Amino acid sequence: MYRTAASRLGVLKGHRISRLPSRFTSSSAASLQSSSLGGLFSWLTGDKSKSLPPLDFPFPGVELPPTLPDYVEPGKTKITTLPNGMKVGSETSPNPAASIGLYVNCGSVYESPASLGATHLLERMAFKSTRNRSHLRIVREVEAIGGNVQASASREQMGYTYDALKTYVPEMVELLIDCVRNPVFLDWEVNEQLQKVKAEISEASNNPQGLLLEAIHSAGFSGPLANPLLAPESAINRLNGTILEEFVAENFTACRMVLVASGVEHEELVCIAEPLLSDLPEASNTVVPKSVYTGGDFRCQADSGDQRTHFALAFEFPHGWHDDHDAMTLTVLQMLMGGGGSFSTGGPGKGMYSRLYLRVLNEYPQIQSFTAFSNIYDRTGIFGIQATTGSDFASKAIDLAANELIAVASRVQETFGAFLKIVDSVTLQDITKIAQRLISSPLTMASYGDVVNVPTYDSVSSKFKAK
Repeated sequence: MYRTAASRLGVLKGHRISRLPSRFTSSSAASLQSSSLGGLFSWLTGDKSKSLPPLDFPFPGVELPPTLPDYVEPGKTKITTLPNGMKVGSETSPNPAASIGLYVNCGSVYESPASLGATHLLERMAFKSTRNRSHLRIVREVEAIGGNVQASASREQMGYTYDALKTYVPEMVELLIDCVRNPVFLDWEVNEQLQKVKAEISEASNNPQGLLLEAIHSAGFSGPLANPLLAPESAINRLNGTILEEFVAENFTACRMVLVASGVEHEELVCIAEPLLSDLPEASNTVVPKSVYTGGDFRCQADSGDQRTHFALAFEFPHGWHDDHDAMTLTVLQMLMGGGGSFSTGGPGKGMYSRLYLRVLNEYPQIQSFTAFSNIYDRTGIFGIQATTGSDFASKAIDLAANELIAVASRVQETFGAFLKIVDSVTLQDITKIAQRLISSPLTMASYGDVVNVPTYDSVSSKFKAK
């Protein structure tokens, strides 16, 4: 199938454009040169150039495309479950580009003490050599069709995405599945990526916010959710290709994977993907990891001369996004406290708008809608998927909140209308109730930098428990 793509490129390269006679070419060049010089001198002297047409004058022979209608019907969403349990979902789109994502319910929460850091290394090893292709060939094939590939790893899932023109859907699907299913983990490629992992670990101290986010998880949870996203330094010398092979074989199974696409006809997608995915094992013996939120305190004194202190507080929000009403209420609360993109982006004093919001909250539900939709339109705003796929559908089409991979593409068609109704129903009492639930959970603290004068955990925790 890649010969077809190569032949197309060959036709384009071999196509000769008829040239004008030399006398027309030279006269055109002279005309262009004189026009350019005239326009330059006219601009310098302030005179209007008579040789250049006005900007609203249409170019001869150029036809403008028709304007879009006032209403474009959303694409149809379809889901097919293969015999082995693998789910394939797609949504049509008028865009000329297609976005395809292969998501695996497998993140750092599935790492054991022996495989700690495997997902971080797997993310770096994405789109490297497979049983059918070298890394160079993968790069060349992606470049040949003007595509873009990306991989991401989080605590609960891994995502592999491919964006290109929908003309090349067969090539996109085949290469994407090959890179996910058939990696060979060559020693020299693994060692090369381990060196880059080491560099990322050493640079983590330059990102205090990211460090605090990791620290909150390690201090606040007991269990797999405390596993770091970045491979720990103690695991660098132990990680190798064999560990990655065992991790992939154990976790990359049909029941924990979903293939989703935007801008692709569903029948075409299933026809291409089914032969490539039908032999995936149906299930694995991996036990779903369980974690318990306990709260805790993390402090790290920076070695550098930076005298700043970075500080973060966190509380538990049980059930995550399972309850849509609570999730939307929490989103509104986040905006009221200065989060999101309203007015300004972060910074001291942003919370000054909270009182104004609270006063008009019940009278103007549009504010609530704007508040929530600022996050809904974000690709990571609904289900916490960290991969950027070039398609809102691909990032919203799977729900990973319960440590299982469930295609919910049938909900996407009614997502915005349903969320609008939920947001409009949020009241001040709902926000107060959610806030009380949050601060009643155990406190998690994390601080980095100059932590000598940071208050004790008990003193801060007592302020939230005070009546």
